[in-house]
Amino acid sequence: MQKWYHIFSKNTGLSIYIWIVFCILPFYFVIRFSTPIEVIVGIVMIVLFFTTFRLSYIKKGWTVYLSVGIEMAISIGMTLYFGYVYFSLFLAFYIGNIQNKAGFITLYVVHLVTTISATTIGFFTQSQIFFTQLPFIIISVIGVILLPFNMYNRIKRELLEHQLEDANQRISQLMVMEERQRIARDLHDTLGQKLSLIGLKSDLAGKLLHKHPEKVQKEIQDIHQTARTALKEVREMVSDMRSIRLEDEIKHVQQVILAAEMNFHLEGNPVLEHTPLLVENVLGMCLKEAVTNIVKHSRARVCLIKIKQLPSEISLIIQDDGIGIGNIDTTKGNGLRGMRERLDFVNGSLEIEESNGTVLKVKIPNVIKQQSEERLS
Repeated sequence: MQKWYHIFSKNTGLSIYIWIVFCILPFYFVIRFSTPIEVIVGIVMIVLFFTTFRLSYIKKGWTVYLSVGIEMAISIGMTLYFGYVYFSLFLAFYIGNIQNKAGFITLYVVHLVTTISATTIGFFTQSQIFFTQLPFIIISVIGVILLPFNMYNRIKRELLEHQLEDANQRISQLMVMEERQRIARDLHDTLGQKLSLIGLKSDLAGKLLHKHPEKVQKEIQDIHQTARTALKEVREMVSDMRSIRLEDEIKHVQQVILAAEMNFHLEGNPVLEHTPLLVENVLGMCLKEAVTNIVKHSRARVCLIKIKQLPSEISLIIQDDGIGIGNIDTTKGNGLRGMRERLDFVNGSLEIEESNGTVLKVKIPNVIKQQSEERLS
């Protein structure tokens, strides 16, 4: 939204100096008349036009259309009496700022008809003045025809881009919140039980210290082992949270597959172009989880990974020749639920098929973020 003290429209495509010329020219057309009354009337009309034009940017509802009506009347008067047609360009730019479709079309048609009619009449009443500026009048009429649509479409596009940017920011915030909740759940599941067990073992060791001191050693060993297990799981969690490129994750899963005495095949380029790190992290985590399931449960001999980079999406296919998923509920267990949750954050999808083994398809659409400027609506 422009401030009340701004005079010229933003992002109109014309230089500020051209607008200054359009503001100065009406005084020239008025002063050329020798009659003092005509000069006074002309100056009053100019001041009234610019005042109404400025106020129309901060008005809402029906008062906007009233302001535009006053400006059209002044523009017609200046055209017929003083031969100044360029106020019509100010109106053309302003009408393009109106995003109400019905209001825009109504004002556009009325302004176009009145401008052409006043210009046509002016050629008969002010023929000498009009013919001397004929090229500029033609350009002005063309501007009245084209500029409102240009401004209307530009502002509409910028508003959509602004909404897209807000939506992306909101998604990012939601992702951060969900990731925090996931970390909290993982910490609770990982450390809660272990710390409770350590607490119980410590209490038991304290009670056995005087009655059965020979059993205390075993409880202390259990506490030590539980603490080491908890520490190991926390380190694994931290490792999973680190950002990693898909290329690096491919190398890691290749080592895992070869260590499991399986054959590894890769199709496609693991180096992704113009892909956000978040998307690579999601793909990497899905790949890691899928390969872990293959190694643990599939009894496969071959693992095939396909990477397809399309203009509309990124596709990751993990296929094995194992025993398949059978009657297993794919919405539960084996990390599939976690994969679906991560993919939901980036509007991705997960498909599981059985074809001489298991085929897992991960697809994530490409999202283009564009910057926008706040416009008047």
